[in-house]
Amino acid sequence: MKKIIIILGAILVLFIILIYWSLNSTPEDYKTSTIVGPKNIEHINFKEHDSLTIAASTLYEANDLKKIMQGEHYREAWSTPIKVKIAFLDTLLGGLTVVKEGGGNQTKSLKLEDSIGNKYTLRSINKTPAPLVPEFAKTLGLENIIVDGISAQHPYAATVVAILADAAQIQHTNPKIYFIPKQASLKEFNENYGNKVFVFEHETESGTNWTSVDNVSKIIETDDLQELKLERGDALKLDEHALVRARLFDLVIGDWDRHAKQWGWIIKENGDSQIAIPLPADRDNAFFNISGVIPTIIANKNVTPEMRPFQSDIDYMPGLIHDFDVYFLKSTPESVFIEEAQKLQQLLTDTVIEKALRQWPPQIYDLDGKTIEAKLKSRRNELLNYAMAFKRILNEKEYPTTPLKGSDDVQFNGHYLKCFECY
Repeated sequence: MKKIIIILGAILVLFIILIYWSLNSTPEDYKTSTIVGPKNIEHINFKEHDSLTIAASTLYEANDLKKIMQGEHYREAWSTPIKVKIAFLDTLLGGLTVVKEGGGNQTKSLKLEDSIGNKYTLRSINKTPAPLVPEFAKTLGLENIIVDGISAQHPYAATVVAILADAAQIQHTNPKIYFIPKQASLKEFNENYGNKVFVFEHETESGTNWTSVDNVSKIIETDDLQELKLERGDALKLDEHALVRARLFDLVIGDWDRHAKQWGWIIKENGDSQIAIPLPADRDNAFFNISGVIPTIIANKNVTPEMRPFQSDIDYMPGLIHDFDVYFLKSTPESVFIEEAQKLQQLLTDTVIEKALRQWPPQIYDLDGKTIEAKLKSRRNELLNYAMAFKRILNEKEYPTTPLKGSDDVQFNGHYLKCFECY
């Protein structure tokens, strides 16, 4: 009853604040252009240049009142121009072909393929969360508040996370930042995708092996892994150590949004059996920096427990453990969690963390680098305690009885498969 009262009270306060803010906001807050560059950007011959100075977005610039109500977040990082390489699809990696359009509720993306079958994704750095805006918010003119929440994500987190993952010996999708001009190779997608900044990375499914792992037959997504487990049974094993390390790494970098769709699986052939090695992707919420009156209410552990802010310590571990973890790791011994926590502490040295952040352009590092470094070091130092708490909470949770978020329905004899080892 106490929890319900707290939630209702928080919702009431939030509603009042939303009404107040809607009366003090203007439609321009939502309509600001997401592209920053020369006024004649449509007429530049980008083939004459190898890079462009551009900001990810000016959509999140705010006055003092807005910063108090909706948070400081990473607004300056979004609006600060940086030097970005220009890429043309017909020459990038020997030539890439657009296969189809993809993306979820927030991110526009294009699926690409090279001449030997490797698959890639262009994911827009600037999000378009309009599909997530509820009707009541549209009616009250509150769209800008929903859209503004993206400013808690760091636009360039993915490249730092990849460097840290390399040091931690965790697979990743090799993300890079590119400016994609309008070009013939985009075909009918020119209008929506041309002249924008993207994260370019490998796909989490592939019939070719682009990873550093030997004897790989294919790379598949979580729902396909579940189907493969149905087919292979005990002949398909999970690399529990690799998955535990990857999930503990998520705790260090503060990436709270890790549902099944954000994982690929590298299938390694091992004689008559196979081993599934996790391939994390989509690092939009690493270093998630939420603050301000409204976001703080929303992120309260009694309102949205999974939306945990990136602080020097983890304030609510249960919010970071999902059905995905129970499904794959509930039966994993505590000793594995302890061992992998200790390995990560050894691998993620102060020097590694500092070098990873310093690969950012100086103007971005000067804004956020030192703060993020300090938080990463603090969370790493406490990782052994976090690992034991993670396992303790896993033990307390029941196996899921519904499909994993981000995964297609996989059933056996009409029932959802509650755990990976239950096949």
